[in-house]
Amino acid sequence: MTHLATTQIFRTVRRKRLTDTIFKAIFFASTMVSTVSLIVIFVTLLLESFNFFSHVSIVEFLTSTKWTVLFADKNYGVAPILNATLITSAIAIAIAAPTGLMIALFLSEYASRTVRSIVKPIVETLAGIPTVVYGYFALYFITPQLIKPLWSGVQIHNALAVGLMIGVLIIPIVASISDDAMRAVPDDLRLAAYAVGSRKYHVVLKVVFPAALSGVTASVILAFTRAMGETMIAAIAGGFRSVLTFNIGEAMQTMTAYIAQVATGDAPHGTIEYQSLFAVALFLLIVTASLNYVGIRVVRRWAIKY
Repeated sequence: MTHLATTQIFRTVRRKRLTDTIFKAIFFASTMVSTVSLIVIFVTLLLESFNFFSHVSIVEFLTSTKWTVLFADKNYGVAPILNATLITSAIAIAIAAPTGLMIALFLSEYASRTVRSIVKPIVETLAGIPTVVYGYFALYFITPQLIKPLWSGVQIHNALAVGLMIGVLIIPIVASISDDAMRAVPDDLRLAAYAVGSRKYHVVLKVVFPAALSGVTASVILAFTRAMGETMIAAIAGGFRSVLTFNIGEAMQTMTAYIAQVATGDAPHGTIEYQSLFAVALFLLIVTASLNYVGIRVVRRWAIKY
């Protein structure tokens, strides 16, 4: 081997190492952006919440059933807005979970490649529609045109319409993740079931679905946390009535709707009312993070390695 060829090889190796180092640094920086952002958000919420809880008892915050922070007679119980958040999210997941699962089963096990290439992008487009559009659609169509004729006592702003619209919004989350989980199931399991005489629906329900159960469960939990964090639909169609009620035909204010209300200027900066925004946001972050942790544990517990 000539000296020129050896030099050329060394230059090529150095160039590849330099390229690998540069891309490794870029990928690491991209990873750190999300990590640092989360830390900054958490620290900011923690500091502002500390100021809030220096004036308000955390026991009252967690146990009181009245939330009237923006009124003259102030009460700081988070239960009403937490209740509204859970109710609307439960309605949403009751719509999204079965619908998204059926879509995933169809795309994974029944649809041809052509049909799949058409249907899946259409389903995923639902997540790309601005949520403000969903909110006004719920307020001006769902409630007066669909709910009102069936339930005369329903209010213009109500939790049912909010839950239904958020349910449509999060269908792509359940459908897409569940579809990916089902398609990850090895074909050998399907062929083995067919070899012993199983019908198509037996294979789908008793082989594919159980094998993908961890991914399906994770998709439902992730969709539920997304529903809890929805703001515009809840603010537009749900109203700003912070009352502890279980009547889904009444107006309710979710935690995100309260945050939006205060953030738009209903409370002066630096006041206890303004600081309550961060306390509610921190509480919501803790709840959703806990659900995500449960989802991770479920995936690790039920995951099947092939």
